Amino acid sequence: MKGGGASILELPWRPVAMARSWLLWRSAVFQVAGFAFGLAWLIGLTVGMTVSSALVVFWVGIPMLAAMMVLWRLAAMLERTLARLAFGVDIPTPYRPLPSGRNPLTKLKVMAGDPATWKDLLFLFLRFPLSLVEFVAAVAMWATTGTFLFLPLITAATPGGTEVSLGVVSFWADNPVGALPAVPVGLGLLVLSLYATRVIAIGHALLARALLGPSASQAENRELRARTERLRASRARGVDAAEAERRRIERDLHDGAQQRLLAVAMDIGRARAKLDDDPEGARALIEQAHAGTKEAITELRDLARGIYPAILTDRGLDAAISGLAGRARVPVEVTVDLPERPPAAVESIAYFIVAECLTNVTKYARATRATVRVAREDSWVVVEVTDNGVGGAVAHPGGGLAGLADRAATIDGMLIVDSPPGGPTVVRADLPCTW
Repeated sequence: MKGGGASILELPWRPVAMARSWLLWRSAVFQVAGFAFGLAWLIGLTVGMTVSSALVVFWVGIPMLAAMMVLWRLAAMLERTLARLAFGVDIPTPYRPLPSGRNPLTKLKVMAGDPATWKDLLFLFLRFPLSLVEFVAAVAMWATTGTFLFLPLITAATPGGTEVSLGVVSFWADNPVGALPAVPVGLGLLVLSLYATRVIAIGHALLARALLGPSASQAENRELRARTERLRASRARGVDAAEAERRRIERDLHDGAQQRLLAVAMDIGRARAKLDDDPEGARALIEQAHAGTKEAITELRDLARGIYPAILTDRGLDAAISGLAGRARVPVEVTVDLPERPPAAVESIAYFIVAECLTNVTKYARATRATVRVAREDSWVVVEVTDNGVGGAVAHPGGGLAGLADRAATIDGMLIVDSPPGGPTVVRADLPCTW
């Protein structure tokens, strides 16, 4: 959006930036058109509440009051939508959850006992005087500004000349040239109108947020529940990732080292049977078993490195990642800038993120170079792997990148993949760290 800022509260205060922002002009239109909403709420609530209260003694007013309560909550929902459209301010719904079931009386009791319901009513009653002030101010400001700005055009279209005044400043012009001195005044009024519109919009947005939004305790509870849900999801993903890793280790042991060790045992058994009758054949089998043993040791070493590399424990991330870069098939530039070693969990996740990314670079990216950057940013360890390959990497469920995201989520970290078709690919992980 031109002018910057996601809401009227965040919009820059520079006049040019405000003039270029659709948010401010939407706010100006809302300040004029909102008078109709304020008037409608005042008339509807006043008539409805008066009639239903008068009829309470005949029992007819009770369902009417209940209907009015539902209606003003709907009106408050509309006001939240209008605040988002006009000011860019998102106001969360503050209401308590309604009980499940079909009993309307129970739901009405919950609605009546919810403080947010009565804050809605207060806002809707305040809406008329608020909208009246906004309407008068907006019409006066913009009508005066427009008159001074376009006085030459108005004079050209008005036979006999035109006179405008602003306090002690007065202009009389009987031709467009004589009206030109009013234009600079109009520009000054335009700047003032921009600031006034912005201030009025901020006041409206803050009042709407205070009365139509959740209270501080509700916001804290909402944030706590959201955080709890994120933690529950991340723990579940961590358990799934650990289970997948366990199955991978079992599969690698069964299909790799176990088979080789079984072949070694069979070769040694055959060699023992040939020691007396065929010493040369036994020697060949022993050499074969020796080679198989070395291959099994290599596979077990690789498997242990895949679980937790010893160099990471002994020498830290810089040396461990440099080792990964040295084994990569493309040139890799490594930069590790950490003032001190992070906790083991962070080191492990950072290492495996780099390992998986460099594996993907070798297998799929068709890249000619890659860079790895590990640095501290505030209370985060940032891991960033970049390559100049063909791009198109996506974190598919069950894939390697999704597994990295699951690893990061176990410590409340996050992983972002930016890989447009044609490249470059950037994989960034932000891992929280208490130093």
